[in-house]
Amino acid sequence: MISERPFYFFNETKLHLTTVGLSEYSPERIGLGADAANMASSSGRPVDLLLNIKLQNDSQKDWENRNISIGVVLYENDKFFNSKQFNSELDTKRRVVSASLSDRSLLDNVEFTIKPENTSGSTSYDFACVFWDYAHREWRTEGCVKIQDPRGVHCKCNHTTNFAVLVSFRADYTYSEALNWISIVGCSLSIVGLVLTAVYQIKTRKQRRANSTMLLVNICLCMTTYYLLFIFGINNPVKSSKASVSEQNVIPSSDLQEIVDQGPCTAITALLQYFLLTTFAWNILYAAHVFFLIRNALNGPPRAFRTIAITVGWGLPAVIVGISLSTTYSFRNPLGYRQEEFCWLASLDKAGRFDPKRPMLWGFLLPLAVMLCFNTSLLVYFSQTICCANPNLKSSRGTPMKKKILSSFSLAVVLGLSWIVGYFVLITHDKTLYIILSVVFCLCNTTQVH
Repeated sequence: MISERPFYFFNETKLHLTTVGLSEYSPERIGLGADAANMASSSGRPVDLLLNIKLQNDSQKDWENRNISIGVVLYENDKFFNSKQFNSELDTKRRVVSASLSDRSLLDNVEFTIKPENTSGSTSYDFACVFWDYAHREWRTEGCVKIQDPRGVHCKCNHTTNFAVLVSFRADYTYSEALNWISIVGCSLSIVGLVLTAVYQIKTRKQRRANSTMLLVNICLCMTTYYLLFIFGINNPVKSSKASVSEQNVIPSSDLQEIVDQGPCTAITALLQYFLLTTFAWNILYAAHVFFLIRNALNGPPRAFRTIAITVGWGLPAVIVGISLSTTYSFRNPLGYRQEEFCWLASLDKAGRFDPKRPMLWGFLLPLAVMLCFNTSLLVYFSQTICCANPNLKSSRGTPMKKKILSSFSLAVVLGLSWIVGYFVLITHDKTLYIILSVVFCLCNTTQVH
């Protein structure tokens, strides 16, 4: 949409022009030599564009006997200014103001100040003062400089043409603490229990099968490493900087300023993903081991079980993490792989909606769902076997039903099925329900090692 304004004639060397919109342009409010800072729109709304055209102050020129025409056009969008150098990814309002002078030799400079409107969830980061070059059909910066101004974006050019300010925005992140006292206490108790369990398993390894000790020690090792990384590394130690206006007038490549990777957050995210996946990989291997013991009590698991377990337990999660990093991570855009607020896998798109292309789904949730389904099916089989034991078998004393139920519940916790509660913790929006589920989840994971 183009709005053309009539020409106005002035006989002063300095003109202050104030505009606020297409329908509220008020020529009668323009004062010769007036202070632009004191101007306001006719509707009383705040001014969002100040245009200051300065003419040369030459005492030898006869200003009283000549007319100077100045034309101004305000474009409500940039449909006529399609740039290949500057890409627009955000739904921002892009206006262009055009100024013309009847005698360009009289021009000293043109200054304009605007207040960029922040889009939802983002704030302005940097800007460039530009004009439209019709010959190359591209934005240029020659003859324009940007000036630091607390009132807004301030530009100064030594010619009249189609002016614009190319603003880059950065997402406005909220760095809230991911850990609360429930998480810290639960993880700390889990670490203590895991260390004690691993030490006990190693000291008493001669009293049980070697495979059982190996599986439980590896589970304890993975979980301990994960909890330590979670406590000390889940919060991003390097916060994203706010507005960083550079002195150089350089055209940004996009209106969305990407965050260059810095700090250990990406490495911590990869380690968290890896050790959490290895924990569940060793859980399903432990479930498979118990399955072989029940089905074949005399011979137990196959001879190659140890080799297969080490390969699957440590190798399969490494493959998943490697695929996640190679397909979504880049140094210029680390947020394709991880989040900015926390050192964890990315799950949302730029609009805040769940994105199935992000690694949270196929790099964690889907593999975890497969493992949980496998362990759940084996739990049903184990529970049926425990509770429906052959009553014709002779024993000095029967097994109480209470002990059978407790054994099934303990096995469910060992197999990592308490993470089903963790799914509900992630998706719930009710604060009361979130606290209840968090307590249950932490208690279940704390008792996983006992």
